[in-house]
Amino acid sequence: MATATIRKSKGRPAGPATADIQQEIKDAAEILFACQGYAATSLREIATEVGVNPAMVHYYFGSKLELLQQVLEQVLEPLAVAIAKMREGKHSPAAEITRLLLHTFSKHPGLPVLMAREVLLPGGVMQDHFLKYLAPRLGGSLPGLLYKEQQEGRMKKDIDPSIAALCVMSLCVFPFIARELAEKALDIHFDPSGLRNLEKNISNLLQGGLSP
Repeated sequence: MATATIRKSKGRPAGPATADIQQEIKDAAEILFACQGYAATSLREIATEVGVNPAMVHYYFGSKLELLQQVLEQVLEPLAVAIAKMREGKHSPAAEITRLLLHTFSKHPGLPVLMAREVLLPGGVMQDHFLKYLAPRLGGSLPGLLYKEQQEGRMKKDIDPSIAALCVMSLCVFPFIARELAEKALDIHFDPSGLRNLEKNISNLLQGGLSP
């Protein structure tokens, strides 16, 4: 990640660049937290990556934990809104859910790794927050979408919607967690063309397994 050219100064910067600096801090934190882990990453490292004084990070985000929370929510909140819109529609096939998840992770490829570290694995510092505030609106909403597909005859009756939702999430999340090995060992590409191919194959796999 390129280091931003920002003159270090204490306190709050003036002018419209304020929002840009906050976003750069969150972007840098997302990458460092994913690569190094939350515990191994300091606010000073994040500040150095952006080119600002550590006091500025404290000013905007209060604490490292609050920064991590905002890093996750800036991606997961829009995802939750998009899933809510799906619930309002008449048709939410697994292929549409796949497209939404892959589109989100393609823009934030470090997020699945970060979530694996700090949400999914035992002892993750954001696990309780995620379960309380985000899980019901994210993965917790997917079984309902798939159940509706099932009731309307577009999904096999002998499939458990909750397990199907877990499978959909796994197929969309795991490739980004295993990206380095997938690229080297399986020759899977994560450029735009490769991601379209990934989406097509996951959708075909789900359609073959879920459709009546």
